[in-house]
Amino acid sequence: MLILLATAPGLRRSYPYIWWCVLGYPVTVIRVRLTWRRLTTNLGLAVAKRPGRALLGDLVVRGDPLKPVPPRLGVPKLWRGGLDVAVRMHPGQVPDHFLSAVEALTHAWRVHAVRLFSDERGFVTLSALAWDPLWAPVVPYQLKQRVLRAVVGLLEDGRAWVIDFRRAPHWLIVGATRSGKSTLIASLVKELAPQRVALFGIDLKGGIELSLFEDRLSALASTRAEAARLLAELVAETEARMQLCRSVGARSIWDLPAKARVLPVVLIVDEVAELYLMATWEDKAEVGEISTNLLRLSQLGAALGVHLIIAGQRVGSDLGPGVTALRAQLAGRVCHRVSDAGTAEMVLGDLNKNALEAAQRITLAEQGVAITADTDGRWTRARSIHVTPDQARPPGRATAHMARPGPGDPWPWRHPP
Repeated sequence: MLILLATAPGLRRSYPYIWWCVLGYPVTVIRVRLTWRRLTTNLGLAVAKRPGRALLGDLVVRGDPLKPVPPRLGVPKLWRGGLDVAVRMHPGQVPDHFLSAVEALTHAWRVHAVRLFSDERGFVTLSALAWDPLWAPVVPYQLKQRVLRAVVGLLEDGRAWVIDFRRAPHWLIVGATRSGKSTLIASLVKELAPQRVALFGIDLKGGIELSLFEDRLSALASTRAEAARLLAELVAETEARMQLCRSVGARSIWDLPAKARVLPVVLIVDEVAELYLMATWEDKAEVGEISTNLLRLSQLGAALGVHLIIAGQRVGSDLGPGVTALRAQLAGRVCHRVSDAGTAEMVLGDLNKNALEAAQRITLAEQGVAITADTDGRWTRARSIHVTPDQARPPGRATAHMARPGPGDPWPWRHPP
């Protein structure tokens, strides 16, 4: 035992997961058990079986309740780099009552952070993180490759960060300059490049950001006029797919017979705010058409294999009602450090107020760190794997042939018959 304690600091530095399983987890479980009653009593979460008032003749006497009972604590469950423990709430308690206790639990248990989730009525789950795995993210394993699924980084609980378009068909990604937004997009395109997927881009910064992948993109629009034409073509293709599915009685492209199968489409829109800026009355008509077509793609595309990645430094309601309506269709959300509170509110405000607060606490030093959420309603901190321009170009060039139409195929994103 003495040898284990003596080697613990070195073991934690060199093999943190082994240290956590052998020493960190048992010690933390002991702390959880020893501190639970006192913590819940001090924080007002323990409830007395008898009321704190009594009737003495005609006089009501009030006092402190005797022997308060803490919420029932479950068995802590070990996972990679942390533990989960379920708590049964007293009648009348809700998860918000425990939110104020999270910071106190973090200090009492001496862990990096404590997160709170509620997946079952009457229970909350406290998830403790032993350390911050996002300090130097390395994907612990490679998932089996599947179309429209990309491993882009690491989640705070040590699992791989996966963007899965079959799970959340459209994504909203925001971040200020040097926050990690471009790195995330590069990591995403790098993973999608070898897949049987048609990639399109709209980049109104002259194509600077997405030009790294131009060889792999079937089309890259760098002006608003080009973007309007590309969106109109994609809407027409979406409508054609709708008719195709209807003709064979299929509810989505995944139910089509092999002969009629079409390729999924992923459209990456960078600096989306540029699409909505208006300087003249002529711009208003063009912006209205673009806004309508983006909204149609987001509403119709999920079952028809047309997916959106909407990215930008600033996405706010001041850009018009079209942006707010589009946001409602984007189930996947990623918020890096942003320069204004309105953008974070647009991305996470309708999902979870705690996620919004966590996004606003991301610092300049945490490049690549983001708050992400998708269809399961949960949010977590994540960090993308850093991808340099030199690392991003080769996959696009190696798969450039996949962006070109086949013989007799009018659409580069449609399988030849």
